Amino acid sequence: MTDEWIPALGRYAQRLHTTAGARHHVASPLGAWLLLALTASAEPAGDELAEVLGVRPAEAASVASALLTKPHPLVAAATAVWHAEGRVDPRRLEGWRAGLPAATEVGPLPDQAALDRWAREHTFGLIDRFPIELTPQVVLLLASALATRLSWDTPFEVGPAETLGGPWASRLTRVLRTPRFGHRAFVATSRHAGEVIVHAAPATDAESGAQVRVVSVAAAGDVPPDRVIAAAYEIGRDAVTGGPAAERTSLFDLPLGDGQLWSIREKTAAMHDAEQVSAVLPAWSATSDHDLSAPELGFGAATRVLEQLVGFHCDFEAKQAATARFGRYGFEAAAVTGFATLTSMPEERPVRFAELRFAHPYAVVAVTDQPGPWHGVPVFSAWVTEPEDEAAG
Repeated sequence: MTDEWIPALGRYAQRLHTTAGARHHVASPLGAWLLLALTASAEPAGDELAEVLGVRPAEAASVASALLTKPHPLVAAATAVWHAEGRVDPRRLEGWRAGLPAATEVGPLPDQAALDRWAREHTFGLIDRFPIELTPQVVLLLASALATRLSWDTPFEVGPAETLGGPWASRLTRVLRTPRFGHRAFVATSRHAGEVIVHAAPATDAESGAQVRVVSVAAAGDVPPDRVIAAAYEIGRDAVTGGPAAERTSLFDLPLGDGQLWSIREKTAAMHDAEQVSAVLPAWSATSDHDLSAPELGFGAATRVLEQLVGFHCDFEAKQAATARFGRYGFEAAAVTGFATLTSMPEERPVRFAELRFAHPYAVVAVTDQPGPWHGVPVFSAWVTEPEDEAAG
Protein backbone atom coordinates (compact mmCIF):
# COMPACT_ATOMS: atom_id res chain seq x y z
CA MET A 1 0.00 0.00 0.00
CA THR A 2 1.45 3.36 -1.03
CA ASP A 3 0.66 6.85 0.22
CA GLU A 4 -0.86 7.93 -3.11
CA TRP A 5 -4.29 7.86 -1.54
CA ILE A 6 -3.58 10.74 0.86
CA PRO A 7 -3.19 13.39 -1.88
CA ALA A 8 -6.17 11.72 -3.57
CA LEU A 9 -8.17 12.26 -0.38
CA GLY A 10 -7.12 15.92 -0.47
CA ARG A 11 -8.51 16.27 -4.00
CA TYR A 12 -11.71 14.56 -2.89
CA ALA A 13 -11.93 16.97 0.05
CA GLN A 14 -11.76 19.92 -2.33
CA ARG A 15 -14.75 18.57 -4.22
CA LEU A 16 -16.77 17.85 -1.09
CA HIS A 17 -16.13 21.25 0.48
CA THR A 18 -16.91 22.96 -2.82
CA THR A 19 -20.35 21.35 -2.82
CA ALA A 20 -20.85 22.67 0.72
CA GLY A 21 -20.04 26.18 -0.47
CA ALA A 22 -18.57 29.07 1.46
CA ARG A 23 -20.96 28.71 4.41
CA HIS A 24 -19.66 27.81 7.87
CA HIS A 25 -19.49 24.03 7.98
CA VAL A 26 -17.55 20.98 9.10
CA ALA A 27 -17.25 17.72 7.18
CA SER A 28 -15.31 14.48 7.06
CA PRO A 29 -14.20 13.81 3.49
CA LEU A 30 -12.47 10.70 4.85
CA GLY A 31 -15.80 9.38 6.14
CA ALA A 32 -17.32 9.66 2.65
CA TRP A 33 -14.19 8.35 0.90
CA LEU A 34 -14.16 5.28 3.15
CA LEU A 35 -17.64 4.26 1.97
CA LEU A 36 -16.55 4.56 -1.65
CA ALA A 37 -13.49 2.46 -0.77
CA LEU A 38 -15.71 -0.24 0.75
CA THR A 39 -17.71 -0.29 -2.48
CA ALA A 40 -14.44 -0.54 -4.43
CA SER A 41 -13.81 -3.98 -2.97
CA ALA A 42 -16.66 -5.31 -5.16
CA GLU A 43 -15.74 -6.66 -8.58
CA PRO A 44 -15.69 -5.08 -11.04
CA ALA A 45 -15.48 -1.62 -9.45
CA GLY A 46 -14.54 0.04 -12.74
CA ASP A 47 -12.73 3.14 -13.93
CA GLU A 48 -15.51 5.55 -12.96
CA LEU A 49 -15.10 4.82 -9.26
CA ALA A 50 -11.31 4.80 -9.56
CA GLU A 51 -11.41 8.33 -10.97
CA VAL A 52 -13.39 9.60 -7.99
CA LEU A 53 -11.24 7.78 -5.44
CA GLY A 54 -8.06 8.98 -7.11
CA VAL A 55 -6.41 5.56 -6.79
CA ARG A 56 -7.11 2.08 -8.12
CA PRO A 57 -10.16 0.45 -6.48
CA ALA A 58 -8.02 -2.36 -5.08
CA GLU A 59 -5.69 0.20 -3.51
CA ALA A 60 -8.63 2.08 -1.96
CA ALA A 61 -10.05 -1.15 -0.54
CA SER A 62 -6.64 -2.00 0.93
CA VAL A 63 -6.42 1.45 2.53
CA ALA A 64 -9.87 1.09 4.08
CA SER A 65 -8.95 -2.32 5.48
CA ALA A 66 -5.72 -1.01 6.97
CA LEU A 67 -7.41 2.00 8.57
CA LEU A 68 -10.23 0.00 10.09
CA THR A 69 -8.17 -3.01 11.17
CA LYS A 70 -5.75 -0.90 13.17
CA PRO A 71 -7.47 2.39 14.04
CA HIS A 72 -5.60 5.37 15.43
CA PRO A 73 -5.62 5.47 19.26
CA LEU A 74 -7.20 8.92 19.21
CA VAL A 75 -9.70 8.39 16.39
CA ALA A 76 -12.67 6.07 16.76
CA ALA A 77 -13.60 4.53 13.41
CA ALA A 78 -16.43 2.19 12.45
CA THR A 79 -18.11 1.02 9.27
CA ALA A 80 -21.14 -1.11 8.51
CA VAL A 81 -22.91 -2.72 5.54
CA TRP A 82 -26.53 -3.73 6.03
CA HIS A 83 -29.05 -5.29 3.62
CA ALA A 84 -32.86 -5.34 3.61
CA GLU A 85 -34.10 -8.86 4.27
CA GLY A 86 -36.48 -10.09 1.62
CA ARG A 87 -35.36 -7.38 -0.83
CA VAL A 88 -31.78 -8.50 -1.48
CA ASP A 89 -30.60 -12.09 -1.77
CA PRO A 90 -27.70 -12.17 0.74
CA ARG A 91 -26.01 -14.88 -1.33
CA ARG A 92 -25.38 -12.28 -4.05
CA LEU A 93 -23.42 -10.22 -1.51
CA GLU A 94 -21.29 -13.02 -0.08
CA GLY A 95 -18.25 -12.49 -2.29
CA TRP A 96 -18.21 -8.74 -1.70
CA ARG A 97 -18.78 -8.95 2.03
CA ALA A 98 -16.05 -11.56 2.39
CA GLY A 99 -13.60 -8.98 1.07
CA LEU A 100 -14.68 -6.21 3.45
CA PRO A 101 -12.49 -5.32 6.45
CA ALA A 102 -13.10 -7.71 9.32
CA ALA A 103 -14.07 -4.77 11.52
CA THR A 104 -16.97 -3.81 9.24
CA GLU A 105 -20.32 -4.76 10.73
CA VAL A 106 -22.51 -6.72 8.29
CA GLY A 107 -26.01 -8.08 8.57
CA PRO A 108 -29.70 -7.32 8.12
CA LEU A 109 -30.85 -3.71 8.05
CA PRO A 110 -31.56 -2.38 11.57
CA ASP A 111 -34.55 -0.20 12.36
CA GLN A 112 -34.26 3.60 12.66
CA ALA A 113 -33.82 3.54 16.43
CA ALA A 114 -30.93 1.09 16.11
CA LEU A 115 -29.31 3.23 13.39
CA ASP A 116 -29.51 6.29 15.63
CA ARG A 117 -28.04 4.28 18.49
CA TRP A 118 -25.19 3.11 16.21
CA ALA A 119 -24.42 6.74 15.37
CA ARG A 120 -24.33 7.77 19.04
CA GLU A 121 -22.27 4.80 20.20
CA HIS A 122 -19.58 5.32 17.57
CA THR A 123 -19.25 9.10 18.00
CA PHE A 124 -19.09 9.51 21.79
CA GLY A 125 -22.67 10.76 21.59
CA LEU A 126 -21.68 13.75 19.43
CA ILE A 127 -23.96 12.65 16.55
CA ASP A 128 -27.42 11.93 17.86
CA ARG A 129 -29.19 10.75 14.72
CA PHE A 130 -28.19 8.72 11.69
CA PRO A 131 -28.17 11.05 8.65
CA ILE A 132 -30.38 8.88 6.43
CA GLU A 133 -34.02 8.20 7.23
CA LEU A 134 -34.92 4.57 6.80
CA THR A 135 -37.69 3.93 4.25
CA PRO A 136 -39.06 0.79 2.58
CA GLN A 137 -37.09 1.72 -0.54
CA VAL A 138 -33.69 1.14 1.14
CA VAL A 139 -32.14 -2.14 0.00
CA LEU A 140 -28.47 -1.62 0.96
CA LEU A 141 -27.10 0.79 3.56
CA LEU A 142 -23.42 1.55 4.08
CA ALA A 143 -22.27 3.64 7.03
CA SER A 144 -19.09 5.10 8.44
CA ALA A 145 -18.45 6.87 11.72
CA LEU A 146 -15.35 8.80 12.73
CA ALA A 147 -14.88 10.61 16.02
CA THR A 148 -12.16 12.16 18.12
CA ARG A 149 -12.04 13.93 21.45
CA LEU A 150 -8.68 15.58 22.12
CA SER A 151 -7.04 17.53 24.91
CA TRP A 152 -4.20 19.77 23.80
CA ASP A 153 -0.77 18.86 25.15
CA THR A 154 -0.54 22.55 26.09
CA PRO A 155 -3.76 24.58 26.33
CA PHE A 156 -4.16 27.93 24.65
CA GLU A 157 -3.93 31.14 26.58
CA VAL A 158 -6.83 33.60 26.39
CA GLY A 159 -6.57 37.23 25.33
CA PRO A 160 -8.81 40.17 24.43
CA ALA A 161 -10.63 40.00 21.11
CA GLU A 162 -9.16 43.25 19.79
CA THR A 163 -5.83 41.47 19.31
CA LEU A 164 -7.47 39.40 16.57
CA GLY A 165 -8.19 42.45 14.45
CA GLY A 166 -10.46 42.45 11.43
CA PRO A 167 -14.26 42.41 11.45
CA TRP A 168 -14.50 39.47 13.86
CA ALA A 169 -12.86 41.42 16.69
CA SER A 170 -15.97 43.54 17.23
CA ARG A 171 -18.14 40.44 17.50
CA LEU A 172 -16.03 38.70 20.15
CA THR A 173 -14.81 39.32 23.67
CA ARG A 174 -12.00 36.80 24.13
CA VAL A 175 -9.84 34.85 21.69
CA LEU A 176 -7.22 32.09 21.85
CA ARG A 177 -3.50 32.89 21.96
CA THR A 178 -0.74 30.36 21.41
CA PRO A 179 1.15 29.38 24.56
CA ARG A 180 4.85 30.16 24.82
CA PHE A 181 5.77 26.55 24.02
CA GLY A 182 4.04 23.50 22.57
CA HIS A 183 2.26 24.89 19.51
CA ARG A 184 3.69 25.71 16.10
CA ALA A 185 2.89 28.87 14.14
CA PHE A 186 4.50 30.00 10.90
CA VAL A 187 4.07 31.61 7.49
CA ALA A 188 4.35 29.38 4.42
CA THR A 189 3.96 29.67 0.67
CA SER A 190 1.45 27.23 -0.78
CA ARG A 191 1.23 26.29 -4.43
CA HIS A 192 -2.53 26.26 -3.97
CA ALA A 193 -3.18 29.49 -2.08
CA GLY A 194 -0.04 31.62 -2.11
CA GLU A 195 1.20 33.02 1.20
CA VAL A 196 -0.67 31.48 4.12
CA ILE A 197 -0.47 31.50 7.90
CA VAL A 198 -0.41 28.19 9.75
CA HIS A 199 -1.07 27.10 13.31
CA ALA A 200 -0.69 23.52 14.55
CA ALA A 201 -1.74 22.29 17.98
CA PRO A 202 -0.85 18.73 19.06
CA ALA A 203 -2.71 16.25 21.22
CA THR A 204 -0.84 13.10 22.29
CA ASP A 205 -2.09 9.73 23.47
CA ALA A 206 -0.25 9.11 26.75
CA GLU A 207 -0.15 5.33 26.37
CA SER A 208 0.98 4.95 22.75
CA GLY A 209 2.57 8.30 22.05
CA ALA A 210 0.41 8.67 18.95
CA GLN A 211 -0.62 12.20 18.08
CA VAL A 212 -3.27 14.18 16.30
CA ARG A 213 -2.31 17.66 15.17
CA VAL A 214 -5.06 20.13 14.38
CA VAL A 215 -3.72 22.46 11.69
CA SER A 216 -5.36 25.81 10.88
CA VAL A 217 -4.48 27.54 7.59
CA ALA A 218 -5.60 31.02 6.43
CA ALA A 219 -4.91 32.72 3.09
CA ALA A 220 -5.70 36.15 1.71
CA GLY A 221 -9.40 36.93 1.73
CA ASP A 222 -9.79 36.72 -2.04
CA VAL A 223 -8.46 33.15 -2.31
CA PRO A 224 -11.33 30.72 -3.08
CA PRO A 225 -12.19 28.35 -0.20
CA ASP A 226 -11.38 25.20 -2.16
CA ARG A 227 -7.81 26.46 -2.72
CA VAL A 228 -7.36 27.10 0.99
CA ILE A 229 -8.74 23.64 1.77
CA ALA A 230 -6.21 22.18 -0.67
CA ALA A 231 -3.41 24.10 1.01
CA ALA A 232 -4.52 22.93 4.45
CA TYR A 233 -4.60 19.27 3.41
CA GLU A 234 -1.13 19.50 1.90
CA ILE A 235 0.45 21.53 4.71
CA GLY A 236 -1.32 19.47 7.39
CA ARG A 237 0.14 16.26 6.03
CA ASP A 238 3.61 17.72 5.63
CA ALA A 239 3.49 19.20 9.15
CA VAL A 240 3.40 15.60 10.36
CA THR A 241 5.71 13.99 7.79
CA GLY A 242 8.22 16.82 7.48
CA GLY A 243 7.37 17.45 3.83
CA PRO A 244 8.18 20.65 1.96
CA ALA A 245 4.72 22.23 2.11
CA ALA A 246 5.20 22.83 5.84
CA GLU A 247 8.49 24.72 5.45
CA ARG A 248 8.19 28.14 6.99
CA THR A 249 8.91 31.39 5.22
CA SER A 250 11.51 33.51 7.00
CA LEU A 251 10.07 36.61 8.61
CA PHE A 252 13.06 38.50 7.22
CA ASP A 253 11.69 37.80 3.72
CA LEU A 254 8.42 39.55 4.54
CA PRO A 255 7.69 43.28 4.79
CA LEU A 256 7.49 44.96 8.16
CA GLY A 257 4.16 46.36 9.29
CA ASP A 258 0.53 45.29 9.33
CA GLY A 259 -0.93 43.08 6.63
CA GLN A 260 -4.14 41.17 6.13
CA LEU A 261 -2.73 38.04 7.73
CA TRP A 262 0.02 39.23 10.08
CA SER A 263 1.74 42.08 11.83
CA ILE A 264 5.56 42.04 11.75
CA ARG A 265 7.74 44.18 14.00
CA GLU A 266 11.48 44.30 14.47
CA LYS A 267 13.51 45.28 17.54
CA THR A 268 16.88 44.54 19.05
CA ALA A 269 16.81 41.83 21.72
CA ALA A 270 19.08 39.13 23.17
CA MET A 271 17.32 35.92 22.05
CA HIS A 272 18.58 32.60 20.66
CA ASP A 273 15.89 32.45 17.97
CA ALA A 274 15.76 35.51 15.73
CA GLU A 275 12.22 34.71 14.64
CA GLN A 276 9.41 34.59 17.18
CA VAL A 277 5.93 33.71 15.95
CA SER A 278 2.68 33.60 17.89
CA ALA A 279 -0.90 33.22 16.69
CA VAL A 280 -4.34 34.47 17.66
CA LEU A 281 -7.38 32.39 16.74
CA PRO A 282 -11.06 32.40 17.60
CA ALA A 283 -12.69 29.45 19.27
CA TRP A 284 -15.29 27.87 17.00
CA SER A 285 -17.87 25.15 16.67
CA ALA A 286 -19.94 23.88 13.77
CA THR A 287 -22.64 21.35 13.08
CA SER A 288 -23.39 20.52 9.46
CA ASP A 289 -25.51 18.24 7.31
CA HIS A 290 -24.24 17.44 3.83
CA ASP A 291 -26.02 16.06 0.79
CA LEU A 292 -23.42 13.93 -1.00
CA SER A 293 -25.43 13.36 -4.18
CA ALA A 294 -23.28 15.57 -6.45
CA PRO A 295 -21.82 13.44 -9.28
CA GLU A 296 -18.26 14.46 -8.49
CA LEU A 297 -18.53 12.89 -5.02
CA GLY A 298 -18.80 9.42 -6.50
CA PHE A 299 -21.85 7.86 -4.90
CA GLY A 300 -23.62 7.56 -8.24
CA ALA A 301 -20.64 5.57 -9.52
CA ALA A 302 -20.67 3.46 -6.35
CA THR A 303 -24.38 2.76 -6.86
CA ARG A 304 -23.68 1.42 -10.35
CA VAL A 305 -21.16 -0.99 -8.81
CA LEU A 306 -23.65 -2.18 -6.20
CA GLU A 307 -26.38 -2.62 -8.82
CA GLN A 308 -24.31 -5.43 -10.28
CA LEU A 309 -24.35 -7.16 -6.90
CA VAL A 310 -28.05 -6.88 -6.12
CA GLY A 311 -29.10 -7.54 -9.71
CA PHE A 312 -31.52 -4.66 -10.30
CA HIS A 313 -31.53 -0.91 -10.96
CA CYS A 314 -31.11 1.34 -7.92
CA ASP A 315 -31.28 5.01 -7.05
CA PHE A 316 -29.22 6.27 -4.09
CA GLU A 317 -29.10 8.64 -1.17
CA ALA A 318 -25.85 9.75 0.48
CA LYS A 319 -25.65 12.12 3.41
CA GLN A 320 -23.26 13.10 6.19
CA ALA A 321 -23.82 14.65 9.61
CA ALA A 322 -20.76 16.29 11.16
CA THR A 323 -19.97 18.34 14.24
CA ALA A 324 -16.83 19.86 15.75
CA ARG A 325 -15.68 22.18 18.52
CA PHE A 326 -12.29 23.92 18.84
CA GLY A 327 -11.44 25.65 22.10
CA ARG A 328 -8.88 26.51 24.72
CA TYR A 329 -8.41 23.01 26.10
CA GLY A 330 -9.03 20.76 23.13
CA PHE A 331 -10.83 19.69 20.01
CA GLU A 332 -13.66 17.26 19.40
CA ALA A 333 -15.24 16.21 16.15
CA ALA A 334 -17.45 13.47 14.76
CA ALA A 335 -19.07 12.54 11.47
CA VAL A 336 -21.47 9.83 10.41
CA THR A 337 -21.86 9.16 6.70
CA GLY A 338 -24.68 7.09 5.26
CA PHE A 339 -25.00 5.70 1.74
CA ALA A 340 -28.21 3.92 0.79
CA THR A 341 -29.18 2.23 -2.45
CA LEU A 342 -32.89 2.57 -3.10
CA THR A 343 -35.36 0.69 -5.24
CA SER A 344 -38.64 2.10 -6.47
CA MET A 345 -41.77 0.86 -4.79
CA PRO A 346 -44.56 -0.31 -7.13
CA GLU A 347 -47.60 1.93 -7.40
CA GLU A 348 -50.47 1.10 -5.09
CA ARG A 349 -53.19 -0.96 -6.77
CA PRO A 350 -55.82 -3.52 -5.77
CA VAL A 351 -54.10 -6.62 -4.43
CA ARG A 352 -55.87 -9.92 -3.64
CA PHE A 353 -54.61 -12.48 -1.17
CA ALA A 354 -55.64 -16.14 -1.27
CA GLU A 355 -55.38 -18.98 1.20
CA LEU A 356 -55.59 -22.32 -0.60
CA ARG A 357 -57.37 -25.13 1.24
CA PHE A 358 -56.72 -28.78 0.37
CA ALA A 359 -59.95 -29.98 2.02
CA HIS A 360 -60.96 -32.91 -0.25
CA PRO A 361 -59.06 -35.61 -2.19
CA TYR A 362 -56.04 -34.36 -4.16
CA ALA A 363 -52.98 -35.61 -6.01
CA VAL A 364 -49.30 -35.37 -5.05
CA VAL A 365 -46.33 -35.92 -7.37
CA ALA A 366 -42.64 -35.90 -6.35
CA VAL A 367 -40.45 -34.72 -9.25
CA THR A 368 -36.64 -34.61 -9.32
CA ASP A 369 -34.86 -31.37 -10.25
CA GLN A 370 -31.32 -32.04 -11.40
CA PRO A 371 -29.52 -31.39 -14.69
CA GLY A 372 -29.13 -34.47 -16.86
CA PRO A 373 -31.31 -37.57 -17.07
CA TRP A 374 -33.05 -36.93 -13.78
CA HIS A 375 -34.32 -33.52 -14.84
CA GLY A 376 -38.11 -33.30 -14.35
CA VAL A 377 -38.70 -37.00 -13.56
CA PRO A 378 -41.79 -37.77 -11.45
CA VAL A 379 -40.51 -40.26 -8.90
CA PHE A 380 -43.41 -40.61 -6.49
CA SER A 381 -47.05 -39.77 -6.76
CA ALA A 382 -50.17 -40.13 -4.62
CA TRP A 383 -53.83 -39.45 -4.40
CA VAL A 384 -54.73 -38.31 -0.97
CA THR A 385 -58.19 -39.24 0.41
CA GLU A 386 -57.44 -40.02 4.05
CA PRO A 387 -55.90 -37.08 5.90
CA GLU A 388 -54.29 -37.58 9.34
CA ASP A 389 -53.57 -35.46 12.36
CA GLU A 390 -49.99 -34.18 12.59
CA ALA A 391 -48.24 -35.75 15.57
CA ALA A 392 -47.72 -33.39 18.48
CA GLY A 393 -44.13 -32.12 19.01
